[in-house]
Amino acid sequence: MMGKKTKTVKVINIDLEKCNGCRACEMICSAFHASEKYSSNNPTRSRIRMIRRPLEDIYLPIYAGEYTAAECMGRDKYVIDGKEYDECDFCRASCPSREAFKEPDSGLPLKCDMCEDDPPQEEPLCVKWCLSDALTYEIREEEVEDEEEEEQKDLTQEEMERSIKALADRYGLDKAANSMARLLKKE
Repeated sequence: MMGKKTKTVKVINIDLEKCNGCRACEMICSAFHASEKYSSNNPTRSRIRMIRRPLEDIYLPIYAGEYTAAECMGRDKYVIDGKEYDECDFCRASCPSREAFKEPDSGLPLKCDMCEDDPPQEEPLCVKWCLSDALTYEIREEEVEDEEEEEQKDLTQEEMERSIKALADRYGLDKAANSMARLLKKE
């Protein structure tokens, strides 16, 4: 018998009208995720990136989502409130066609962890440090079927294995293994 369960969904909402492109979100994220917390500031390690086109008054913060081994075929352009955006501007994935959301030393994909690392934060630091209130944090409960939840666990394991294999194929087994060992050492 399938019953309904709830799962917690955590998201960062982005209000483009409020964002002024200050990049405080990138700075605090990269400092929090430095190998010794707050020891350095390198925006290429940030799990949130600012798409900036100041001459067009476009500031678009995007936070890192899942890794995908496949390159998408989408290259559409969108016009919103008279401003033009590429489809990639809205994409949160780390993929082979762009360098965004990849660890600069190893090339491993980055994913937003909502600052739940050690020590866990009440809300992501990018939200806390956003001076213009363009970023807000939302936690909500969504109903899911028991079967759907089990499928999601299996899918996550399958995605992880596929991602590790893709990284080993692209960068070599030694480099992928060294990076994984370094990540596990941080825990």
